[in-house]
Amino acid sequence: MTYSRRNSAEEQKEACQKATQLMVICEKLHITLDPIDWQNSGMRACVTVNAIEISDLFDLGQQDNDSILRRFQIKLLEHAALETVHARPGLKTLMWSPVDVVQPQTFLSLWILTMETDERIAIAEYIRNGQRVYEHYELDLDDGQQLAKLFGPVHKGEYHLGDTVTIEEHERKCTGEIVYIIAPGKAFTSRKYPAKGYHTILGKTYTNDVSSRYIMGYDNDSYKFGPFAGSWPDVVNDEFTFLGSFKL
Repeated sequence: MTYSRRNSAEEQKEACQKATQLMVICEKLHITLDPIDWQNSGMRACVTVNAIEISDLFDLGQQDNDSILRRFQIKLLEHAALETVHARPGLKTLMWSPVDVVQPQTFLSLWILTMETDERIAIAEYIRNGQRVYEHYELDLDDGQQLAKLFGPVHKGEYHLGDTVTIEEHERKCTGEIVYIIAPGKAFTSRKYPAKGYHTILGKTYTNDVSSRYIMGYDNDSYKFGPFAGSWPDVVNDEFTFLGSFKL
């Protein structure tokens, strides 16, 4: 509906209703909203959580519960990631990627956010004292117990723990050490669409074979290259699946 001065009363009435409905929905989702100024801004009133802008009342008022939750998650995850890296003003997030881990965990969900700088930040979603909380999740590559708790028992692959592997994709090359091996078949949804083309690993070309997935650590020199620069996993193809970008 398009509002004007003639129907501002109707807008305020609808804005009041939508604001009340949204607060009820968010309470069930363990999210506490800041006061919504629907009296002055109507349906364009800004919806915030701890002063973090999510969207306006008009937009959120048209969404179902699942979509509302996702809108809040996207903004709150991004805010936590930007705080983690002390980001410069205007830095944008390119991808929000949920990570499939074994259960149970101390967190509700685990996400990898890929920044436009190619840095990847892990953010965990918790529910504490009845509220959703988003915090940086730190991974110690030397802690085998932590890796096993997240990804399950180490798997046996064609390559072995400690092997040095060079991955080349689209004229970009990185060399790193395999620090963990994950069995095939676990869905790490880091990309909406898998990267196309072939990947060369230690002189071998993989095109269609399904194989184990590897978490890799990089030294300072290899760490700076292309899309592999970062701090958390990324799936780059459907064949030899690369779960890497860990700085050693």
